[in-house]
Amino acid sequence: MNQKAYRSSVINIGSVPLGGDHPVRLQSMTNTDTLDTGASVAQCIRIIEAGADFVRLTAQGIREAENLARIKSGLLKAGFNTPLIADIHFNPDAAEVAARIVEKVRINPGNYADKRASFTEVRLTEKEYEEELERIHSRLLPLIDACHKSGTAIRIGVNHGSLSDRIMTRYGNTPEGMAVSAMEFIRIFRAENFHRLVLSLKSSDTAVMIKATLSLTGKMMKEEFAYPLHLGVTEAGEGEDGRIRSAAGIGALLAEGI
Repeated sequence: MNQKAYRSSVINIGSVPLGGDHPVRLQSMTNTDTLDTGASVAQCIRIIEAGADFVRLTAQGIREAENLARIKSGLLKAGFNTPLIADIHFNPDAAEVAARIVEKVRINPGNYADKRASFTEVRLTEKEYEEELERIHSRLLPLIDACHKSGTAIRIGVNHGSLSDRIMTRYGNTPEGMAVSAMEFIRIFRAENFHRLVLSLKSSDTAVMIKATLSLTGKMMKEEFAYPLHLGVTEAGEGEDGRIRSAAGIGALLAEGI
């Protein structure tokens, strides 16, 4: 497969177009307490002034999700309208709150609707597996509805090491399992006519991140659809080591035309 043929659709994150022939966009994440409005606003401004097109903040609970409105207001008062992204892990209720405030919400298929992985075998029949997908579909409907109404985008962010027991039992903790997990969620969103999607398959192992992303792009091309990709090596480290690992992972994929 010629990965250079991969060309994503274009979506808007706030007023910023992403994908297609548009430039590669830059994003960074705050490390402040999201409940500390002043510190979060100040760090967002530093990130924006350093050249970021988007800023991501963690919203681990409803209170943090609600406070994103104050952070956004503070940025607007300071003259910044850069799109904000809420990072959600285990709390669908927080995601639904954030979806009404920020321009994009990131969810992790491994722990959004499934319980935290216990790394035990969960062997399911085909019928049971399909029933689990239907349960996940139902759990996603409120978020999809909120994002439809607010024009919010969603990043399906799969992390190596946080796949569900259901996926790991069938595919292992592998690049293939990561790609399958993303595809399951993509199909759910497509079934609800929701296409403001961004996809990421991240790992602290650069080779795994590259293989997983190539696997996902291949699967999407086979089904004749494509969405913008968020590229990154998770927990890459600091300083020179982090820059090298990030450059190797991101650069290899950009060199493929992704």
